Amino acid sequence: MRGRASTDEQEAFRRSVRTFLTERVLPHVAEWEAAKGVPKSLYAEFGALGVTGIRIPQEFGGAGEKSFIYNVIFAEEVMHTGAVSGALQLHLNIVLPYFLELATPEQQARWFPAFASGESVTAIAMTEPGTGSDLAGISTSAVLDGDCYVLNGAKTFITGGMNADLVVVVARTSRSETDRRAGLTLLVVDEDMQGFSRGRNLDKLGLKSQDTTELFFDNVRVPVANRLGDEGRAFGYLTANLPQERMSIAMSAQASCERAIALTLDYTRERKAFGTTIASFQNTKFVLAGLSAKVEAGRHMVDRALEELDEGVLSVADAARVKLFTTEVQAEVMDACLQLHGGYGYMLEYPISRMYADARVSRIYGGSSEIMKVIIAKDLGL
Repeated sequence: MRGRASTDEQEAFRRSVRTFLTERVLPHVAEWEAAKGVPKSLYAEFGALGVTGIRIPQEFGGAGEKSFIYNVIFAEEVMHTGAVSGALQLHLNIVLPYFLELATPEQQARWFPAFASGESVTAIAMTEPGTGSDLAGISTSAVLDGDCYVLNGAKTFITGGMNADLVVVVARTSRSETDRRAGLTLLVVDEDMQGFSRGRNLDKLGLKSQDTTELFFDNVRVPVANRLGDEGRAFGYLTANLPQERMSIAMSAQASCERAIALTLDYTRERKAFGTTIASFQNTKFVLAGLSAKVEAGRHMVDRALEELDEGVLSVADAARVKLFTTEVQAEVMDACLQLHGGYGYMLEYPISRMYADARVSRIYGGSSEIMKVIIAKDLGL
């Protein structure tokens, strides 16, 4: 069935990204997975390709593109080719929107040129060892002292934290007896600030080339000039960006489903058992047919939601519905496709094994499936 329509410019961008990923990235995937991260210089190469500056205003060296569609195309090509991009998509899809929306003219002039070139990338530090999805429970503190905030605390599971030049830290600057969500502030920590340190590059089940680390803040003096937005309003800022964050996960889940089915179709058509191809067995046909129907439904959900995201009307609840559906289908697809590969599917030399491991976190980060159901239930008035 037909997917969304694309312009000639979008298709040209897709081709250039696909060529770059195939020629420059794919040969190094195993090496970078073993190293638990891509070389930081890769981000500047993506910058030269035009990827990192897509949404940066033209006066700072970017393309000034308002639509999210180019980010989608990049994510789809990473999945469809089997390449990796480190933590770049987190920077582009999840962290950069805070800068685009909240940065002052002075902050834009200071940070945006390096964002556009790919010489500077970011991470966002929300999760703490004891909070998980409960952002209102954040205990990392920032106390105003003159023209600086004194920042203390620890964060964990921070994607891109090892390579980030700037880290947006969600810190508590005040407390309210009546509103746990009040009093959170976004502070931008530069990697060179005294008292800021990084812990381990954490070992994970999947997404091995995407660095994930612990971060520590010991009396870090963060200038007020590095505050994003108003003091105490971070919870509202974070909530406003949830639809795009969840769509970035959903679109990757969708693309991975499409690639898994394509790989499995190729494998079952070639692999023989009992004198015939696996694809000729009724079980294989029924499994792949059922998966195809669900994945096609996911494609329509994703494309419709992306249109609404660009129009600024995608609700938190509808983004939760898309993320829930696509990531749960992704889990089913990966399991079934690995099963159809038989023993070879369990071998790392076959892409489906890495895809299976990478997919598991989709139902956890960006809000777990259980959190998505809570959001949807509230939207239903339950």
